[in-house]
Amino acid sequence: MLLRILPAALLAAALAAPASAQQAPRRHFITISYDWQFQHALDFASHPIADLLGRDVREVHLQPFQFESTDGRTRVRTNAFGDRTHGAGITLYPLGMSRGATLAVRGSISEIPEIRLAFDGPAPARSYVLTEGRAYDIGAGVVLADLSPGWGLGSRAFLIGGLGRLTAEERDGRRYFAEGGGGLSTGPIGVEIAVTVAWNRLTDPVPHTIVMIPVSVRGTLTF
Repeated sequence: MLLRILPAALLAAALAAPASAQQAPRRHFITISYDWQFQHALDFASHPIADLLGRDVREVHLQPFQFESTDGRTRVRTNAFGDRTHGAGITLYPLGMSRGATLAVRGSISEIPEIRLAFDGPAPARSYVLTEGRAYDIGAGVVLADLSPGWGLGSRAFLIGGLGRLTAEERDGRRYFAEGGGGLSTGPIGVEIAVTVAWNRLTDPVPHTIVMIPVSVRGTLTF
């Protein structure tokens, strides 16, 4: 009886060994992504409005204008603020991504929301327009991954920081950003949620900052 069971057990172990070895997911080295972004501004009264006026500004309600300088001399209307934008990017994993922590280097291009302001009172210009804006960013950070072999469900989280350049129809500047998020994947296909804080610094008509917080839903292909 033992002589019959032992060969069968050895055969089963031999067949199971390759399958066990295949349980470790292979390393991935590149992710291509497309973003649907929902833009938010942080402390818009201070950045850029107070920066532009050189005076403190307060938000007002139930008026045909949205902001007013604290001395009451200048009123500001927000004629446009685009809150839906898009972007695309490529993330490289020089050491490979499989399970555990690894290095990530990301380059991206994203739209800057349209901003149109009108000033009634003392101001460096009668209006402020930021249109056709694009951000070109590059950053590096850490990805913590737990991928699965084949089409199994995997996950990853990331934290990236970097710098970039902003170009627009009438002005340009530089920017710094920090981004964190995570996502799920099955095979090469995945989806991520990312929250970015970007400090956009421009000099025309006077030095000013626009702090944007895009929340991105990101479709990904990873190889």
